[in-house]
Amino acid sequence: MRAVVHDRYGPPDVLRLADVEQPVPADDEVLVKVHATTVTRTDCGVRAGHPFFARAFTGLARPKRRIAGMELAGEVVAVGPAVTEFKVGDRVFGIKGGANAEYVCAPQTVPLASMPAGMSFEEAAAVCDGACTALSCLRGAGPLTGRSIVVYGASGSIGTAAVQWARYFGAHVTAVCNTKNLDLARSLGADEVVDYTREDFTKNGRTYDVIFDAVGKHSFRRCRRSLKPEGMFIETDLGFMWHAPVLALLTKWIGDKRAKIGIALQEGGRPAAEGADRGGKVSRHHRPALRVGGRNRRHEICRDGAEDGQRRPDGHAFRSD
Repeated sequence: MRAVVHDRYGPPDVLRLADVEQPVPADDEVLVKVHATTVTRTDCGVRAGHPFFARAFTGLARPKRRIAGMELAGEVVAVGPAVTEFKVGDRVFGIKGGANAEYVCAPQTVPLASMPAGMSFEEAAAVCDGACTALSCLRGAGPLTGRSIVVYGASGSIGTAAVQWARYFGAHVTAVCNTKNLDLARSLGADEVVDYTREDFTKNGRTYDVIFDAVGKHSFRRCRRSLKPEGMFIETDLGFMWHAPVLALLTKWIGDKRAKIGIALQEGGRPAAEGADRGGKVSRHHRPALRVGGRNRRHEICRDGAEDGQRRPDGHAFRSD
C-alpha cells in the first residue's frame, strides 16, 4: 500500500509518498480502507519534532512511527475474530496513528465510531481531532451547566467543536471569531457572537466562568480580568517560552483564577463515539481533508486551521499523480 512517511524530523520536505507493507489485523483489530484523512496541528509538531521534550514520546533521534497522520474515515474491510463492535462494510471515522495511508489497522477500543448517515468521508475525517481535543479541554473545567464560557477561535476545528460541546452541556456560549464566520458560530449554537476584528471581548466589562482559547493566540494575562472569581482560562498551546505549564502550576496555588492546558484524550478513550451516539450536531466547517486512493492518488495536506483550502507555509504539502 502507499503511505506518507518520514524517517527524520524537519520541515514538510521530509515527507514522502512510499510503498509500505499493508497491515494485517490482530484478533481484536479492524482493517480500515482509508478514504479520507487530514493533517492536524499535532501532526505538524510531530513531523517537526517540536517541542523538543515531546520526542521522549515520539522518538528522540527519529520518529518512532514512520507513517504520518491521526484522523481518518473509511470502510472496514476485515475484522479479527475477537471484534464485536464492527463488521466488514461499516463506514467508520476516528483517530489512529499512521492514518495518512491507504489502510490502517486499529483495535476496536480506539476512538473509532460508525459514521453518521449522510456524511461524506471528507467531512467525517476532519471532525475527530477537534472534537476530541475540545471535549478533553472542557472536561477539565468541570460541570458547565448554567455557566458562561467564551470560545476564542470559534470557527476552527477545535473551536467549532467546543461551541457545540459547551452548548450541549448547558453552558451559555459566547463565540469569538472573524466577521465571515459569525453566522457559522450562531448555527452551531452560540448564544452570543463577537467579531474580534471589531471588538475585544476582554474590554467589554463582562466576566465569564471559563475562557477557552481554541487557537493558542490569547493569554491568561490578557484574559484574567474577564474571568469571574474561581474562573478558568484554558489554552491549547504551550505559550511563549513554554510558559503555560508553569503558569498552570502557579495559578493552582496562587490567586482565585486558574490557567489550564488542555490535553487531548488518548487512543484508549472513545470521545468520537460518544459524540456520535449522543446525537451532537457535526460541523462541516473543519479543516480541509486529504483524499487517499482513487485513479490518480494524491496527498494534499493542509496545515490545521487553513481556510478555503489554502495551504499555510508551515503545513505539509505532497502530491503524487
